[in-house]
Amino acid sequence: GVMFHSQDPRTMLKEQDWPISIEMQFLGGLLEGKPRPTGNMCSPGTKVVYNGKLDERHCINSSSKTYYGDQWVSAELIVLGDSLITHIINGDTVMKYSKPQIGGEVVNRHNPEMKPDGKLLRSGFIALQSEGQPVDFRNIKIKDLSVSR
Repeated sequence: GVMFHSQDPRTMLKEQDWPISIEMQFLGGLLEGKPRPTGNMCSPGTKVVYNGKLDERHCINSSSKTYYGDQWVSAELIVLGDSLITHIINGDTVMKYSKPQIGGEVVNRHNPEMKPDGKLLRSGFIALQSEGQPVDFRNIKIKDLSVSR
């Protein structure tokens, strides 16, 4: 997946499992015989406002279909600071949420000073992540949307 609004890696402790961040999660195929979407939102050490409410879930499924086998899937992520975040898979908007903030669990062995719960996330590092399965990325483009044109 793509982890964004991510904690500075220099502030992570050696045994910390994940950076405090928001993740656009990439999944493929079935899980226990059931289809699963891609482009989900996961939140190690963070929370977001989803459907108008602060959502405590660690992962929220997108409306994406399931992609099978080895195929390229286009993923776009539009991040407007701490206001609106949009996930797009193969041209379809599959998820929108807002107000990413520090809070929640699912980040272990971290420095408590790096986790001021309730702090809105307006910026941060970007990390590419693979959890247990190989993943390939290509044609990665980053556009700074903070500059008015």
